[in-house]
Amino acid sequence: MVQRFSKDELFRLRNHIPINEVIVHILDLPSKVRDGYLCFLCPVCSEFMTACNPKTNLAKCFRCERNFNPIDMVMVVKACLYHRRSQV
Repeated sequence: MVQRFSKDELFRLRNHIPINEVIVHILDLPSKVRDGYLCFLCPVCSEFMTACNPKTNLAKCFRCERNFNPIDMVMVVKACLYHRRSQV
């Protein structure tokens, strides 16, 4: 398999693109601010039991216990959309 991104490029994508921006502006997931933290509709279990930590640039769903970085989030959302479309 051909590597498309270098380790340095992946590091920059994962750490320098704010996960809040990915969730709200790029993926347009339903979201809200609760107790100062961005909460979003989990693309895996469809629950709002989530939070983002801007200091670590990570997001977590406390329902399905899934952790996301910006790259993971995009991959999961795009895979869910593809899966839903193929079922129609």
